[in-house]
Amino acid sequence: MSTSLLPTPLYEQQLHFDGEIDFYRGKVRDVHSLDNGRLLMVASDRISAFDVVLPRPIPFKGQVLNQLAAHMLDAVRDLVPVWLEAAPDPNVAVGKRCEPIRLEMVIRAHLTGHAWRTYRDGGRILCGVAMPEGMREHDAFPEPIITPATKAEEGHDEDISREDILAQGLVPEALYEEMERVTRALFARGQILAAERGLILVDTKYEFGLYEGKLMLMDEVHTPDSSRYFHADGFEARQEAGEPQAQLSKEFVREWLIERGFMGQEGQSVPEMTDDFVNLVSDRYIALFEQVTGRSFVRPEEPDTVSRIQSNVATWRRGL
Repeated sequence: MSTSLLPTPLYEQQLHFDGEIDFYRGKVRDVHSLDNGRLLMVASDRISAFDVVLPRPIPFKGQVLNQLAAHMLDAVRDLVPVWLEAAPDPNVAVGKRCEPIRLEMVIRAHLTGHAWRTYRDGGRILCGVAMPEGMREHDAFPEPIITPATKAEEGHDEDISREDILAQGLVPEALYEEMERVTRALFARGQILAAERGLILVDTKYEFGLYEGKLMLMDEVHTPDSSRYFHADGFEARQEAGEPQAQLSKEFVREWLIERGFMGQEGQSVPEMTDDFVNLVSDRYIALFEQVTGRSFVRPEEPDTVSRIQSNVATWRRGL
């Protein structure tokens, strides 16, 4: 992939829009509050791992996340109200401004990633949930487990149990029970959608807010930043042989960093991200988009990404 032919990646640029009244920069998305009660989110090409933003953008990553999230949010609207109303640009999503609930509802069907690292190191309890003895990496749990995390403004999110959530009064018990119910329903839908594309939805996270006092699904769902997928074909054979599973997620980025001595801990430095590695990550994001949606990924032809976004958003606002 020749970088000279790519649209300008979105990394540190700050865009401005008519009617903007507030701005917040997250690890991956830039969030603009508009005067009409909506949020406008720009999905950048930044990539984070271990809650650290890595120093180089990944071409097309923001577009992949934004378009895949829109695709998946549309597929679950019958299960829970969703924040998304429009996607006026490949990197832009617009929708209702919710009061965020500072919890990530993580749900896991397999002993993979953070759960496996905990288990490998001797842990058998994760977020207050017991994990059975005798499991191998990537084995399926008897049923999916919910392992919440507190949503940090900055730095690392922290594991938390259901009991501690309620004891600390982070959300009322009835609301938390509704979040658990919806999380399981969303995950079941995601598993069905993944199976239709020859994939296994391994684990994911959901973020919720309140809109007019009612639960609403926020942010992205079932994207490579929020989810992990395995290829279904050959999964059991690979497990029996003790071979690595073929994954579609950004776990390979974490593994690449771990191999080079980086896990986001104090004093550690991010290893150099070569052009070859950056292009590999981009290719994997695009491959996941096409595998999950069954649609071809369309690269924008406009080289100036910022001008394209501002023009498309201005056109959308005129149509309101």
